[in-house]
Amino acid sequence: MRNAIIADEVDVHFQPIVNLKTDMVVGFEALARWCDPDLGYVSPAVFVPLAEERGFIDSLSETLLRKAAETALLWPKELFLSFNLSSAQLMDPMTSTNVLSIIQRAGLDPRRLELEITETAVMTDADVAQKIVTELRAAGVRISLDDFGTGQSSLGRLRDFSFDKVKVDRAFVSRISADRASEHIVKAIIAMCDGLNLEVVAEGIEDFSEALKLKGLGCGMGQGYFYGKPADSVTTLRYLAEKYQEAGPALSVAV
Repeated sequence: MRNAIIADEVDVHFQPIVNLKTDMVVGFEALARWCDPDLGYVSPAVFVPLAEERGFIDSLSETLLRKAAETALLWPKELFLSFNLSSAQLMDPMTSTNVLSIIQRAGLDPRRLELEITETAVMTDADVAQKIVTELRAAGVRISLDDFGTGQSSLGRLRDFSFDKVKVDRAFVSRISADRASEHIVKAIIAMCDGLNLEVVAEGIEDFSEALKLKGLGCGMGQGYFYGKPADSVTTLRYLAEKYQEAGPALSVAV
């Protein structure tokens, strides 16, 4: 893992996030991907915790954010970049400074960046996490609460922290068509977020019936294999060139 970071072998893939009313892409989530010459594909669920445990999550995250920000500069300016912060980063008081420095060097407008944090990560050191979130939001960066509904005190976190967006965990989305309880939970989350002036993204949408149900419930945004699998930067640019023919000249050169 350490050698892979040094050799710049960990890549960034991008999964589209769409407006469910229009089915138009509004942004992309950056996801880490590592294919080792000997090990083959290594899941982020394996190597990200390993990087945290061994103390080099900062260098990995900084490299990935730089790559993602540089790629986002090639997209239409109305599209945002969503990037995940680790629990270790939410315990480091220098995180906001580091993040803002990276995107400034890349030339990415902070208002185009959204950082995803999980409730579990926030709970590790709530005071430091709150400070980081406050500093980032003051600079224009938006903050999303990821995997909502799977933590132990999600409602309390929504009260205590200033979030811009909530991402509904795929555990509810995947059962929304067949399980009335899941449907009502998602409906309640959407209504609550509407009252709190929070945007909502449904994660893990895999088929038309799930997308249709979420549209009917008034969910604003969604992502999942139904709308697009994570893809590398070149494939993502081609995808955008096809989706936004009116923005063709700039994108065609990039592709």
